[in-house]
Formats: sequence, C-alpha cells, structure tokens
Amino acid sequence: MRLDNERESSNVEDRRGNGGLPVGSKGIGLGTIALALVAMYFGVDPSVVLNIGQGLQQNTPVEAQPIPADDPMAKFVAKVLASTEDTWGEVFQNAGHTYPAPKLVLFTGQTPTACGSGQATMGPFYCPGDQKVYIDLSFYQEMKTRFNAPGDFAQAYVIAHEVGHHIQHLLGTSDKVQQARQRASSEAQANQYSVRLELQADCYAGVWANHADGSNRILEAGDVEEAMTAAAAIGDDALQKQAQGYAVPDSFTHGTSQQRMRWFNLGLSTGDIKQCDTFSVASL
Repeated sequence: MRLDNERESSNVEDRRGNGGLPVGSKGIGLGTIALALVAMYFGVDPSVVLNIGQGLQQNTPVEAQPIPADDPMAKFVAKVLASTEDTWGEVFQNAGHTYPAPKLVLFTGQTPTACGSGQATMGPFYCPGDQKVYIDLSFYQEMKTRFNAPGDFAQAYVIAHEVGHHIQHLLGTSDKVQQARQRASSEAQANQYSVRLELQADCYAGVWANHADGSNRILEAGDVEEAMTAAAAIGDDALQKQAQGYAVPDSFTHGTSQQRMRWFNLGLSTGDIKQCDTFSVASL
C-alpha cells in the first residue's frame, strides 16, 4: 500500500501503556469472557457475546496517549482509519448526511469498553455501545503465523471490515439483524442473519478500497491478493476445519471463505454501497 503521503486520523486512542483494566473497574465475569474467547475461535463476532454485559458495565474512562512518532504500525493504522473517514465521509455527504467517524482504540491485553471487557484474544472488534473499533496490534502477527495472511493491505482490510460494522450501526442494520435473530425459529436461522451482516461488512471494506484507490491510488501489485488471502483464512469453514478438522455449516456466523472473498470483491469492483445488500439475495 502507498500511504506515505496520507494523513493520520486524530480519532485514535492509544491505551497501550495503561496495563489493561484500571484498578477497581468491574468486568463482566470470567464466564462471559471465556464464552467470548470460544466464540472468536470459531469465527463468531465477540461483540455479540460481550453485548450481554452492556448496561452492566459503563465504559470506564481510560487515559489515552498520543501515538509515538517512532511507532510505524500505529501510524499505519491511523492512516488507514483516516482513509476510511475520507471514503465514508464522501459517501454520506453524497447522500445528504454527515458521517460521524468512529474512534479506534489501540490496547494491549485487555481494556474496558461499553460492551464489556475487551480481550486481545478476541481479535479486533467493533463495540456499538461506544462506537469504537478495538484492536491489539499483536493480532497482525497472528495473521501472519496462525492464518498465513501477511501483508499491509490484509491488515488494512481488517480495520475496514470493523469500520463496516460502524456503518451498519449508523444505518440501523445491526439493530434490525439483532431483532431478527431474536425472532428466529432456530439457531441455524439466527446464524444466517449474522452471516449476512458479516458479509455486508466485507463488502463495505471493498467499497472503501475502491474509493481510496480511486482517490489516491493507494493499491500496489499484490494488495488485492493479500486481502483475498485474509478473507479466505477467516472464513467459517476454514476456521472450523483448522480447529476441529471439519465444518458445521449451520453454525457459520461470518460466511465461508468463498463468500467472504466474493462480497469483498463485489464492493471493490463496484465501489457502490447499494451492491452490498446481502439481505435481499437468495444465494450468498
């Protein structure tokens, strides 16, 4: 990716020097945390589990530090976030609206959120309660070693996907999906709603990439392949086969590798948010 001349977002909170949860803060319980860890391992969005704690724990104020000038990875994240702000700011403006950008929190180990205690082992996630994206940068090393998905554009795709969940929150899609899940007649049907939500976030990540490259030519040879590799590595079928040797389609919550690649590529090739309606198509 070519980001050397790009600006850095001012919406980054660096909590990495705070040592996790402050003394005296209230967590949401080891049982919920353990459930979230298992959920993430099998490809389930941990924020869904952590929302159980919403209302039980307030987002404890944590002092945020400026990004160190000699921290290239943090500066990379800030530039990617700025790029998403520019893209979605333009999309919302064209629709006659103002885009309220999310904050992105860098943390180490654990940190308080409006959705409960955020844990590094959950991977990156979006919390609708405080409209913030959370990421422990050690996840990028895990992408290389566990998922065999290296590359800066693969890392940017992760951020863009979580920002996609912010777009869904702003548009009311997330709330509608949560209501539909509660009305579902079976767990398999409820999971299908989650799959469509996640694939739409993948498509939104592709829309960002299309606009960002069209404006500033940030993509280099091999970048799209990096994103496709990452999307394939975190498909439900790939994760379950890695974890237990076989896949259980009814338990999928994010979509298969093929589906995740397809919807990211659709957003990338069209740059049109209207093409990301995963809820009206019969086949994903």
